[in-house]
Amino acid sequence: MTLRYAYNTNGLTSHRLDDALTLLADSGYDGVALTLDVHHHDPFAPALPARTRALRQQLESLGLGSVVETGARFLLDPRHKHQPTLVTDDPHGRAVRVAFLRTCVDVAAELGSEAVSFWAGVPAPEIDRAQVWEWLVEGVGEVVEHARGAGVTCAFEPEPGMLVDDCDDWARLHEAVPDLALALDTGHCIVSGAHEPADAVRTFAGHLGACAVEDMPRGRHEHRAPGEGDMDLPAVLGALADVGYRRLVSLELSRDSHRADVLVPAALAALREAESRVAA
Repeated sequence: MTLRYAYNTNGLTSHRLDDALTLLADSGYDGVALTLDVHHHDPFAPALPARTRALRQQLESLGLGSVVETGARFLLDPRHKHQPTLVTDDPHGRAVRVAFLRTCVDVAAELGSEAVSFWAGVPAPEIDRAQVWEWLVEGVGEVVEHARGAGVTCAFEPEPGMLVDDCDDWARLHEAVPDLALALDTGHCIVSGAHEPADAVRTFAGHLGACAVEDMPRGRHEHRAPGEGDMDLPAVLGALADVGYRRLVSLELSRDSHRADVLVPAALAALREAESRVAA
């Protein structure tokens, strides 16, 4: 089984979106993990529906599938990174995040994307965790309900240091919102959590709505290119093949836009080489 690979546009911020997509297609990728942001398909710029229809046509012409990512740093608040979130103390802030995620669902529906991936956020330390969890469940429930009507998969990503930190936290959230899939970043498993990356793939195979496989050094949340960290990439890719995973497998290399011209093709070559080692 040959896996299908995508590259996250947050690692292509020095490229115009048109050029980035062409680079991915020419390099042999099967799709794009599209982070909606100020420089790539800004969801708050004019004529979003028309721009999204044009983008779908472009993706189709290039033969690229898609996943919609929602981790833009300063899209909602130019002064505070990743704010507001689903666990922000301010009710208006939480509503802003939910509205943004609903817009992302609408974009994904128009593009025919495989999923929308999103995360919890970091709660203020002085806020009661039971209250914060209620806010999270409420917000996620609203987004999932909207996605259900649009026929879009919502995949929730555990992020080290956030309220939903690892796969076991996701499992608890899934109990409260059963339609919620898992966006598994296998690199995160060697930063926090009880599951090694390949084990996480097998344990949660039936719930995977999205997956990323960038490398990371053990214990440090640093997204790195394949082979530059401590993850056993052949083991992870082998596990994905074993469980019959057919969705896009993405790379999120947001610190590497300055070398995207060489890293985009090199990363895919590394993934294919790791796959060949599994087959051998």
